[in-house]
Amino acid sequence: MMTVTITIEAEYAGERLDKALSTIHEDWSRTQIAGWIEEGLVMVNGKEVKAKYKVKEGDVVEIEVPEPEELEVIPENLDLDIVYEDEDVIVVNKPKGMVVHPAPGHMTGTLVNGLMYHCKDLSGINGVLRPGIVHRIDKDTSGLLMVAKNDMAHNGLVEQLVNKTVTRKYTALVHGHIPHNKGTIDAPIGRDPKDRQKQAVVDNGKEAITHFQVLERFGGKYTLLECKLETGRTHQIRVHMKYIGYPLVGDPKYGPKKTIDFGGQALHAGVLGFIHPRTKEYLEFEVPLPEDFMNLLEQLRKEC
Repeated sequence: MMTVTITIEAEYAGERLDKALSTIHEDWSRTQIAGWIEEGLVMVNGKEVKAKYKVKEGDVVEIEVPEPEELEVIPENLDLDIVYEDEDVIVVNKPKGMVVHPAPGHMTGTLVNGLMYHCKDLSGINGVLRPGIVHRIDKDTSGLLMVAKNDMAHNGLVEQLVNKTVTRKYTALVHGHIPHNKGTIDAPIGRDPKDRQKQAVVDNGKEAITHFQVLERFGGKYTLLECKLETGRTHQIRVHMKYIGYPLVGDPKYGPKKTIDFGGQALHAGVLGFIHPRTKEYLEFEVPLPEDFMNLLEQLRKEC
């Protein structure tokens, strides 16, 4: 059992204890925390309290975190689009709607379930639920992901991500008419202080750089972009495009309420390039836009 100590900051003052802790620590659910409180595993300023206790700035919360139960990930025979594979690396084209890795309450139908059926050797660095996963793309973003089959490959690919040498190009459809043909957004990203379930451009965030180039404009209403990531923050393109006033079409989290019903954000990870961790050869892969994205663009061309 591990003890975690948290000092409550001003922004959480007045919130219920269970809600505040689940927001501060994303890996803990509110139900899970309420159970720990009921079991006497949570102390505030050295005393047991109820889950409904309203926290105050400066409260010291000590949590005895039980050892996590090992969850079993079941291999599933899913129809994966494998673009490249060798003894070290797999490159897969993930469809929109597929979650990358399992999580409690969502243990089937993920990319990891399919990968575990497809091959028995995946890097164990990220643990049972995320074997081989070096980076991820959002559920409703389609496109290319690299997966490591062993720890050597995993370390090599992660090092390239850290050193910003991986090529990652996305196609994005955004609201509005972007007048200039290209640009760079250099704005730090961190947790949104107004909504802890979102990311935002914040002063104390982590460095985030997105380069974009206009591919096509649609009657002043929409713009098609190629976005090249220099860094890989959570929701980076979605947050950056909202920040400069051109949110992604169909984005349920960062887009406008009035948008095209696309079943998620119009974002596709079309190009992925990296140095092979064993051969040191540069590899680059490209996949076309999925059919629904192509159909949307054709529809806009007719309308605009």
